[in-house]
Amino acid sequence: MSPSLRFLLGVVHSLAWSGIGGVCGAIGVLFSSTAHADAIDTLNAFLKTSHSAQASFTQTVTSPQREGQSIKRKVSKGVFKFIRPHQFRFDYTTPFAQMILADGQTLWVYDKDIAQVSTRSQAQAMGNTPAALIALAADVSFIQRDFTLEALPNSEGLEWVKGTPKKPDGPLLWVRFGLKQSDQGVALSRLEMRDAFYQESSLNFTDFLINPKALTAEQFSFKPPQGVEVIGQ
Repeated sequence: MSPSLRFLLGVVHSLAWSGIGGVCGAIGVLFSSTAHADAIDTLNAFLKTSHSAQASFTQTVTSPQREGQSIKRKVSKGVFKFIRPHQFRFDYTTPFAQMILADGQTLWVYDKDIAQVSTRSQAQAMGNTPAALIALAADVSFIQRDFTLEALPNSEGLEWVKGTPKKPDGPLLWVRFGLKQSDQGVALSRLEMRDAFYQESSLNFTDFLINPKALTAEQFSFKPPQGVEVIGQ
């Protein structure tokens, strides 16, 4: 399984996502419970109003620092699209070309450089994974089935919500949503996560378009090119 797919599906050896660090008690005192509720309301507004979206992204993956070794980071770039509640697409362009596409039935992974396509049942592969949290949730109740949500103080011009898994023995330690108000509505600016191996990663979104008219269901249809090896899982 490719690193990009492991990252999106959040399996045990997945790449993980980095966050802003813990909030000290002194800062927490400055924020009322009303302010905290507002951040979760903002997340809910994003999920309920962005029926579709498109954005460019930069993904930075940071491995835990080992004694005597420097910190290792990997950077990938591409374009992300989704139409709720069943379709999303990641097109990686840097450092190599790869497509990860969910069409509502099948999860497709196309590695152009090695001319290989792998397929999995979308329902079995996704579950309540990071990719599902980004593109498939219709409101916060979807996330709250498996995560306890907590609003964090605003930082870097964003409203932050932290999700902690209700099952402590899973592959994720936490996930964080960084949200920003825009002329279009609420946009997702940052998505961060840390896994059980303390690997961290951050998806930074730019040019986030909410409900773009040019985004159609046809863009989430995929047919393997002729001559490409197809592997089912």
